[in-house]
Amino acid sequence: MNAEINAEKVARYLHDHPEFFDAYTDVLALMTLPDPHTGRAISITEKQLFTLRDKVRTLEAKLAELITFGNENDAISNKVHNLAVALIAAQDEATLVRTIYSHLGGAFSVPHVALRLWNLPVASSLSDAVTETTQAFAADLKRPLCGPASEQESVTWFGEAAAHLRSMAQVPLRDAHGACFGLLVMASEEAHRFYPTLGTLYLERIGEMVSVALQRVLGATASE
Repeated sequence: MNAEINAEKVARYLHDHPEFFDAYTDVLALMTLPDPHTGRAISITEKQLFTLRDKVRTLEAKLAELITFGNENDAISNKVHNLAVALIAAQDEATLVRTIYSHLGGAFSVPHVALRLWNLPVASSLSDAVTETTQAFAADLKRPLCGPASEQESVTWFGEAAAHLRSMAQVPLRDAHGACFGLLVMASEEAHRFYPTLGTLYLERIGEMVSVALQRVLGATASE
């Protein structure tokens, strides 16, 4: 017990008097600590050097991770930009649909894409029969929903491939007033491609761009 109390007093004293080792440099030079890697005795100076090296390695690893994330975000931003430009250039429904499918399936490497619309003012190749349940489900989505494909009604849109799909992202399409008029679905055989905690910022932006492009093209068709 006394040794523990004395140790506490020593520690407190050194903490309160950092100048102690300035006056007794020989004591500091004699002090050694066990090397955490080899177990051999090393000086405090060596210990500090090893500690600094470990901190540098940790910071380098974090920096490399941040650079990787930055590069990935830059790549995704470029893909979203290219998609936006292509959507703007599309002047009719057929071209617009090909643009959506080709960019998502090509640049974004999404293996399966399906797009359905409803309550449109004009006839559209995309207005296949969509159940009221799916329409209500899409209308209730506040943001894109990612997760398992099983038990999702929209998985049936993929025909024979549906049985092999493991994950999907469902992106609601809304008009300028916030009313939902469609659903963009991206699916994959990989269970972790569209996992539940996946960030949805870029999916939201894609949904907004596709929504505006569809309204523009379909609106132009309605006015003809």
